[in-house]
Formats: sequence, C-alpha cells, structure tokens
Amino acid sequence: MSKENKNSTVETEPEVETPETEEVTKSSESEEEQTTDEITQLKELVTQWEDKYLRTHADFENAKKRLAKDKATAVSYANESFANDILSVVDSFESALATIEAIETEESSEVLDKIKEGLDLTYAQLTKVLEKNGIKAVECEGEFNPDVHQAIMQVEHDEKKSGDIVQVLQKGYTIKDRLLRPAMVSTAK
Repeated sequence: MSKENKNSTVETEPEVETPETEEVTKSSESEEEQTTDEITQLKELVTQWEDKYLRTHADFENAKKRLAKDKATAVSYANESFANDILSVVDSFESALATIEAIETEESSEVLDKIKEGLDLTYAQLTKVLEKNGIKAVECEGEFNPDVHQAIMQVEHDEKKSGDIVQVLQKGYTIKDRLLRPAMVSTAK
C-alpha cells in the first residue's frame, strides 16, 4: 500500500455537534412554548366570552320575566281608573238605599217598595260585577288600620277602646291587592 492510501485510511474525527443544531433544538422548544402560550391565551379568551354570554343570556331572561310580570300587572290593574270613577256611582246607590230606608213605613207605598226592590237588585248586581273584577270593600270592623283607613275625626265613645273604628263615613275599596280608595272613618279617642 502506498503512503497516501495509508493516510487516507487514517481515522476520521468524530462529528461534533455544531451550534446550529443546538439553535434548531432551542428554537423548536421555544416554538412549542409559544404554541402552548397561545393555546392558554385562547382558552382564557374562550372562557371570558362564555362568561359574557352566560351573563348576557341571564340578563335577557331576567328582562323577559320582568316584562311579563309588568305586562300582567298592567293588565290586572288596567281598570283601576274606571273602577275609581264607578265608586261614585256605588256611593250614590248606597245613599239612595239609605234614603229609602229612612222614609217611615207609614209613608211607604207599593211604588216606593218596588223602587226600593229595584235599587236593591241593581246595587247587588253592581257589587257582583265589582267583585268579579277584583274590587272589594275594605273591612271596617275593629281597630284602625292606617294602610286602608283614613281617620277623619275622633269621637268620645264609651263602648269602644281608643283607636277602634266608631263609624264609617265613606266605604273604602281595594282592587286585587291594591288600595283603590281608603275608607273614611271616625275613631274612638
């Protein structure tokens, strides 16, 4: 063999990692970290949007319920002003019935009895219609209640204790659970 051949068979040096391969490895690791960071950020963003959606949906549902309740209330109390106006008619009927009752029986005749009977029937129909529409007279027995009674005057009374209702001067009425007109009463001192 020649010298050159011997030299050519000389051991070759082992390959040493160059800085380029280290950079490639580091850059692939940083790309993975970036991808992981992006995924984490996107997950957080999705969570934020889900939260906003759920809150908006809940607000919408609450608004729908509130509107439905307001609509039901408006429908229930739509006749309130009409009911207030009709109370003067009820007062007139009660006054007419009281006047007929006050007429002495000597003066009563068949015509007067028929008029009284007609007024009683009409008054009964009127009160049934009012009750059918949720309009009821305020209870005026016992102790004064400032929520439904209005004290016009105080009088001395031996049989009633202080604060009790002595006389009803004008009936009060409620429509469903609202006060339409307070009862005007006199109370014991």
